[in-house]
Parts: sequence; structure tokens; C-alpha cells
Amino acid sequence: MKTMQGGCHCGKVRFKVTADLDRVTFCNCSMCSKKGFLHLIVPPEQFELISGKDDLTTYTFNTGVAKHTFCKHCGIHAFYVPRSDPDKIDVNVRCIDGIDLSALSIKTFDGKRWEEAIEQPVPWR
Repeated sequence: MKTMQGGCHCGKVRFKVTADLDRVTFCNCSMCSKKGFLHLIVPPEQFELISGKDDLTTYTFNTGVAKHTFCKHCGIHAFYVPRSDPDKIDVNVRCIDGIDLSALSIKTFDGKRWEEAIEQPVPWR
């Protein structure tokens, strides 16, 4: 595992995450498709918000379990609490500094059929 830093577009929100990039996942649900999120789900002890706590706002919908946090200045979703694992943090790999997305082997999750798909083995567990 390695420790990486990242943040939002305007730089107000910054974080540190310690993880491997072998379970990065693309989800085709309506929310992830629209915001272009690439998932890296980690336990809270592997995530640290360095700055910007007061610059975040949260959006919830449907079941209300997922807490979609984003920078209230630039609108970027750098991380959130996922519905699938509400005890963890889901980092947007696109927001990690210096990541070469073409070098990653990205898994897929059928979020359009969430209830069915979550009952199957999922890439991040």
C-alpha cells in the first residue's frame, strides 16, 4: 500500500489516502455516471481529510445512506460515504494527484441494477 494525496479542483479540499490501486471500480449508476466517479473504497483509518472540512457540503437521495460530499466552491466530488459500505470512505481516484488512469485495471460494477449487483461478489471487497 502507498500513501497518496489529492483534492478538489480549487484546492480547498485536500486529503490523504493509503491504499493499493488494484480494486478501482467504475459504476454505471445514474450518480456515478454523471459525475465520472472512479471508486477506491477504504476503511476510515486509511483516509485523512487534510483541509477543507468547512468547504464541503453533502447531497443525499433515495435511501439517504450514501453521503455525497463535494466542495461547495468548485463542485468536485473528491470522496464520499458509499451506500454499499457506509462504514468506509469512497475516494474518487480521478482526484488523486498524479494518477495515470491508463495504467489502472479498472473493474466494473452494475450500479443500474444495484440491489442485484450488490448480492454478487463486488470488486472492492
